[in-house]
Amino acid sequence: GVKLLLHGLCSNTTVKSLDLKGNNLRTMGAEALGKLLRQNKCIRSLILEWNSLGVWEEGFSFLCKGLGANNFLQRLDLRNNQINHHGAGELAMALKRNASLQELDLRWNNIGLLGGRALLNSLHSNKTLKRLELAGNNVPSDILKAVEQAMVHNQDRQTILSETQNRACVLSKEILNLKDEKTKQFLDLMDTIDKQKEEIARSGRISAGRVSQLQEALNEQHSIMNSLKAKLQMTEAALALSEQKVHNLGELLSAMKQEQASMAERHFAELQQQKQEGADREGKLFHDLSACSEKNLLLRNQVDELEKKCKVQQDQLFQLKQDLTNTTAELKLRAMQAEERLEMEKRRLKQSLEDMELLRLKEVDHLTQHMEASERSMQDRVQRLEAIRIALEEELSQVKAAALTERGHAEEELIKVRNQARLDEQQRLEHLEEKLRLMTESRDEAQNCCLKQKQMVSEAQAKANKLSLYSDGLRRRIEELQQDLNSKEQEKVAEVNKVKVELQEQIGHLQAERTAQEGLREKIAALERQLKVLSSNHREALLDKEGEISVLLEKLRMKEADISRMREEEAQRANLLQNAVMAYVQGSPLGTHSSRK
Repeated sequence: GVKLLLHGLCSNTTVKSLDLKGNNLRTMGAEALGKLLRQNKCIRSLILEWNSLGVWEEGFSFLCKGLGANNFLQRLDLRNNQINHHGAGELAMALKRNASLQELDLRWNNIGLLGGRALLNSLHSNKTLKRLELAGNNVPSDILKAVEQAMVHNQDRQTILSETQNRACVLSKEILNLKDEKTKQFLDLMDTIDKQKEEIARSGRISAGRVSQLQEALNEQHSIMNSLKAKLQMTEAALALSEQKVHNLGELLSAMKQEQASMAERHFAELQQQKQEGADREGKLFHDLSACSEKNLLLRNQVDELEKKCKVQQDQLFQLKQDLTNTTAELKLRAMQAEERLEMEKRRLKQSLEDMELLRLKEVDHLTQHMEASERSMQDRVQRLEAIRIALEEELSQVKAAALTERGHAEEELIKVRNQARLDEQQRLEHLEEKLRLMTESRDEAQNCCLKQKQMVSEAQAKANKLSLYSDGLRRRIEELQQDLNSKEQEKVAEVNKVKVELQEQIGHLQAERTAQEGLREKIAALERQLKVLSSNHREALLDKEGEISVLLEKLRMKEADISRMREEEAQRANLLQNAVMAYVQGSPLGTHSSRK
């Protein structure tokens, strides 16, 4: 029945615990259990109490082979199964291959000294077993203590491994989170920079359109000036008024030039301030880099100190081995001292590891704060650049408004000039009529007037040429302003590129620091491994010496038992001799005579 049940459980994937206590399992049942342990991957607890499996050596060997091939069982109960030292040897071989069993209960069996030694030797290669019960097996107390120490060592080992795995998981999660945050921040910065580029391009296009509009307005003014030139030849009074108006326009243009010069000086001062701020930021970044390098040097010095401590510990362990080979009587005292030293060193190493982790956490916090500060500064800088761009757009709008106002004034002045020209023409017609009337009276005066008019026309032509030159100067000024705008846009693009380069350099420095920290962690892990190997070797040597001591103690006990037997035999012989002497004395005639008396 057990064979059929276990055959069905071989392919089961839901049963986690199996209790077969007191079912009188024999060879076939033990073989079925071995097959179950080889094939099943879900059972975590198996209870086989009161089954006398140790009597059937072949079946129990099959069970042990299945246990050695299983890597999923965690608890096994074999109490009251009449397991002898041969069965304990099979179990020891299985434990050497098994890597999942955590609890093994072997109470109330017949394991004895040899079985205890075999189980103790198997614990040197098994690092997962946390609990091993050997009460009621005639196992010496020394072996029981060694087994308990091995169990404590395995428990400490597994707790340390779990802690290191948890810390590694937490650190990997933190590093991934930091990477994600930095990538998001970098992408956000790139998006903002692209948006600013697009806005700058739009503002450039708008400014180019506005400049083209201003050029068209200037062309219109140039055509108007040409028409005025034609009209200036006909009107002298209009020329005087136009001279006054041109003088006023010159004053306005000089005022505009002064304002533009002041604005250029302000922009230059702002650019110098930005350059100084960039230099200060670079100095701060260099200072932070030097601080990080100093911290790395401190960490390296600490690693060197730990290596020196490890070398000193290796020397101490070598001396302890020599002392162990010299004197067997002082093994216990020196073993206790070595264990105390190892515990102290473990505490120190744990404290140093905790200190290193605290330092690393502080450094990570400091780096995050520094990155946040740098990101804030970059955001402030971007806001300043946006404010400068808005100011430039406002200046362009002001220039456009001023150009529009000038255009309106010019149109009003043209209307006034046309009206005045009409009035002047009427007045001139009247004057010409009067002159025709007076031509007969004063031809000489007319000739003089003609000469004067020719001179005035030449003067008007010279003034017209001056106005054309002035318009050309205005065009050149507009072209210079456009070039200044282009240069400012190029400077902004260069500053954005510098910011990108600085961010890339910072990211490179952070990656270098991260690689350095990973190297330090690898060194620390290697040192921990060396310490673990040394401690395991030392413990193995101690266990070997304790085994030798137990053998010597057993020999002493055997000799004491032999001496006690010899004493008992001598006492029995003395008693026999005494009885024989008494019997001889009583049977002799002296004895009878004395008895009669």
